[in-house]
Amino acid sequence: MLNVHVIFACIAIAAGAINFASAKLRKYRKTHRILGYVYVVAVLAVCITSGYMAPFATGGKVVSVAFNLLNIIWIFITANAYLDIRQGRVENHRRWMIRSYAFCFTNQIIHTLMLLFINALGMSYEVGCTASVIGTIVLLFLAAEWTIRRRKAGEQAS
Repeated sequence: MLNVHVIFACIAIAAGAINFASAKLRKYRKTHRILGYVYVVAVLAVCITSGYMAPFATGGKVVSVAFNLLNIIWIFITANAYLDIRQGRVENHRRWMIRSYAFCFTNQIIHTLMLLFINALGMSYEVGCTASVIGTIVLLFLAAEWTIRRRKAGEQAS
């Protein structure tokens, strides 16, 4: 299950990065749309496999609940992005996609925080893991909102 989870996480990261990074794709709407569908399927697969693995996560019930809450939120955010673009609300779609894409980096941030909490602050592995998962959820929300506001401020300045 972990291998499936990792493969789909990599697909989500790649599809999202291509769609965000390439201004040329705006000219090729069909390619952008296909990559969008690939991203949505990959997010669903990541959330399903994560939900399956969550009860076995280090940190016990608190981490398991946090992962499952994250899965529900990620699906909700991604569904909002999909519904907004289907209704022609491009700017709303972009904001929801920034929020959704931020969660592609959950694993990287968790492990970065674990290094900080366990190695630098001396927390036990279980406590450091729990703090890392909860901290990651908060940081990714904040990073997405900061990016949205920064992007909006940049548009207003130009």
